Amino acid sequence: MLSRELEQKAPRMHLSSLSNVLSPPIAAPPITPTRWRGERVSQPLVRTKQSTPSRKATAKASPTRKPLIDTAKPLITKPKFSTRCYAQLKRRIEDTPPWLLSTVLHLILLLVLAFITISLDESSSILLSLRQGEREAAGELAEFSIVVSDDFTSHADFDTELQTVPIESDLLSIAPVSFPMEAPTLDAIKDALESHGGLEKLPIDSQSMFGGRSGATKQAMLRKFGGTEETEKAVEMGLEWLKRQQNYDGSWSLIGPYSNGAPLENKTAATAMAMLAFMGAGNTHHTGKYERQVHKAASWMVDQQDRSGFMANKAPGQQRMYAQAQATIALCELYAMTKDARLKPRAQAACDFAVQAQSPEGGWRYQPRFDSDTSVTGWFVMGLKSGQSGGLRVERYVFENVEKYLDSVGRDYNAGYAYQVGEVTSPSMTAEGILCRQYLGWHRNQPGMAQGLGALATNHPLDTRSPDVYYWYYATQALHHYGGPLWTQWNDQLKVRIPATQVQQDAEKGSWSPRRDAWGRHAGRLYTTCMSLYCLEVYYRHMPLYAGEKEAAW
Repeated sequence: MLSRELEQKAPRMHLSSLSNVLSPPIAAPPITPTRWRGERVSQPLVRTKQSTPSRKATAKASPTRKPLIDTAKPLITKPKFSTRCYAQLKRRIEDTPPWLLSTVLHLILLLVLAFITISLDESSSILLSLRQGEREAAGELAEFSIVVSDDFTSHADFDTELQTVPIESDLLSIAPVSFPMEAPTLDAIKDALESHGGLEKLPIDSQSMFGGRSGATKQAMLRKFGGTEETEKAVEMGLEWLKRQQNYDGSWSLIGPYSNGAPLENKTAATAMAMLAFMGAGNTHHTGKYERQVHKAASWMVDQQDRSGFMANKAPGQQRMYAQAQATIALCELYAMTKDARLKPRAQAACDFAVQAQSPEGGWRYQPRFDSDTSVTGWFVMGLKSGQSGGLRVERYVFENVEKYLDSVGRDYNAGYAYQVGEVTSPSMTAEGILCRQYLGWHRNQPGMAQGLGALATNHPLDTRSPDVYYWYYATQALHHYGGPLWTQWNDQLKVRIPATQVQQDAEKGSWSPRRDAWGRHAGRLYTTCMSLYCLEVYYRHMPLYAGEKEAAW
């Protein structure tokens, strides 16, 4: 009642002003503890200790708290990741249409078969003989298809005309002759050599005529055949000189930048001769101290090759076939030493060109399929034999035709050879002709060989007062293969006199001067240097052909 009277007597106030005066304080809502996910309020608490309520505790029960671990419900563990992946993969495979599974499996099978085929093609091997036997005993080498590699793409003009002399059409087609024979096994070759004393504690690589150019075999052959530290030092100095003369594009020049160059340029011949000097000492585009120089030179050389296999399009007229033959030797030797599949089609194309360019007389000269002379013929024989040693395809009739040509220029029971039919014999052509006979299968005791080489060593010894490195090059190889006292007699002069004439100082250090050489003024300093290096590398440059045959008196 009193409150009502006061309310009537008091002035009227705004509701907002009366709220704090007349209204009782509003109690704060009770604090609800945070709940864990998945908990239910109805689950009992797990208590380990009963707490005593404090004096200020109200009659209202305090809010309940849930434990971290629910003991009333067992733990649920997730499966392992690998198990889940396997289950998902299984479900996807089961959901995949059968035709799609069959397609994928067949594609995988085809890819596997394709890789197996490729590996078999690349791992095929060829068994080669160390020395030349009778022509009837030679085995047919495997044939390979030519596949031009992307790494060696030629930019040469494919329409270059090689032949300037008209040739009758019936001379352009030569029917190849096939001689199916069973190739000898490697074990049979080794047994034959051992039975004749051919291995004689010398670690010979039976698979290549170039197997003595590096490693322990090189050192063994250097000692066995009379090489010295002085000859090896001269070879190293000569290679260093060649290294300094290489052009930026990888080629070499016959006219410079050195002194006493040739009057005419022929980069193909110069590059091929320099490559042969480096490779003769065991360098390739894969291995060796001069690997970089050989790689650049090989890249330049294959870039000169046209579709017919010709590489001397820019050479002077009468030098073109010389340059082509030397380039053929270089490519074939490099492929035989490395078995680089990129070089195989290029080397095979060079061999094919040589076969097609052989003249009806059986040799080669300045134009393809026209005339023959012993000088050009000797270079092509070495090129084809190098390719054959590397497993390239060379038909046997080609070498039979060469023998017919050599018969036509041979004199005195083939103890001497002339430059062309009807001319007189000369020391250089005799040495070249006998070397060709050796590679074509002559035995060491063949009539004419001992007489011819004996006449060369006795009547035309190595004389630095009237140098002729062309003659020295062929005589050194032929006498080295023949061996015996004749080789010792020749090598006693070679290993001393050729290093003694090498330039020892100034810019041309390591080279040989061409001034007094028989052909030096025509070919220049690089020619005389390379030919001299070939002579000093003869101890290991080619494997000996007659290592096991008995010596014959002459």
